[in-house]
Amino acid sequence: MVRAVASGVPSLAPFFDESQGLGRDQQVRAQTAPGGLQQGDTPGLYGGSKQPTICDVERLREFLTDPANERKAQAWATALSITTAEIPGYLDRLTPVLLRHDTLVKNHDYKKEKAVPFNALLQTGIAILVDAEGLPAVKCSCGNPLRPFEGDTTRIKVEFDDRNEEWKGYEKASVVAVRPATRTVERLALVDVEEPERGINRPVGTTGKDDTTFDTRERRAVPNLAGATFGQASRTLADKGLAVAFEGGGLPPDGAEVTASDPPAGTELRFGEYVTLSVAGGTSEGSSDGTSTPPGTSQSTPGPSDSKPSTSPPSTSTPPPSSSGSGSAGPSSSGPTSPGPTSAPPSSSAPPTSDRPPSSAPPPSTKDPTTSSPPPPTTGAPPPTTGSPPTSAPVTSSEPPPGTSAPATTEPATDPPSTGAPSPGAPTASTTV
Repeated sequence: MVRAVASGVPSLAPFFDESQGLGRDQQVRAQTAPGGLQQGDTPGLYGGSKQPTICDVERLREFLTDPANERKAQAWATALSITTAEIPGYLDRLTPVLLRHDTLVKNHDYKKEKAVPFNALLQTGIAILVDAEGLPAVKCSCGNPLRPFEGDTTRIKVEFDDRNEEWKGYEKASVVAVRPATRTVERLALVDVEEPERGINRPVGTTGKDDTTFDTRERRAVPNLAGATFGQASRTLADKGLAVAFEGGGLPPDGAEVTASDPPAGTELRFGEYVTLSVAGGTSEGSSDGTSTPPGTSQSTPGPSDSKPSTSPPSTSTPPPSSSGSGSAGPSSSGPTSPGPTSAPPSSSAPPTSDRPPSSAPPPSTKDPTTSSPPPPTTGAPPPTTGSPPTSAPVTSSEPPPGTSAPATTEPATDPPSTGAPSPGAPTASTTV
């Protein structure tokens, strides 16, 4: 059972007085994504805005470090598996974003001086803080701590009520749950929810003042990934601004060999479009037959019709239609699919070779669109990846994938199209990336 939490609707048991303006939800059109799991560094998973008041991190810090709120601070820290002394440092590593998908989380109410957990579906447009692995950490408007959803995304039953009524555009098959990025994220590649053709590179731990922008309509070539491990291929695609997603509740082992990609190497795609990888051997998380079925839908980039910020409750917008292949671009017939789930910018350093055990609680320390309007000026170019990602051990069912590695970013790369063709080979399993 999952409790629905609509955008703009105050919590009945908040940690923080919502009348104080800690965070502000917005009205955003929900995006669709292939598969229920998204890694925290998937390009375009989250959205951004030019407005600086999405989430007031400094006010939250003052509240939680005020001796008068010691009991709330203790319950808050316990829910996130940190100590009260670690709260300031933990908040320094959080980044404000807006949800672009209806997202499953483990939410917490504050009752009887304790953090009471419950599974929740947060509506698109809700402002949250995410950690250095791209995981939801705090619901901005009320300060309630968030942890990863641990259940099967395909077997949920969403409970709506008279306060959180079923919102327009809700589709059970389109909800996502976020898994940790397999490396520490340095920058998040976001999509401006008001101007979808505008991408935002936001350094982790900043609130927008250090943002740089890029054109989400810019084409990038699918690299030749045949022969690489699944982990290496997925990170390479994320570095180029191409989304990574997994079908149902599973994904191939990090070390599974990639035999082909669809579309093939050299195909030019826009920011956030998906690439389906075929892999040989191995079993997928949550799969009993050792295969991972590629998603049948693709994410589409929002058009100019993306809703403007609003303080009204649930969003009344509907998700854009999806099409076969790598996706269609919102209102444009020639546009790309929009970034789906996670947005981690290109890596500026090689990821480590050590694995971190999956966990549903964040560590106290760092670990780890399209429109007819002209593109905005680009103020920052995505850096290329300077190192090959490592392989890692397969993850187990319902657990987030390993995520401790060297800093990386999801800022899209601007490399010219590759002309390499995918290597032949009959895949025994496939997944959408």
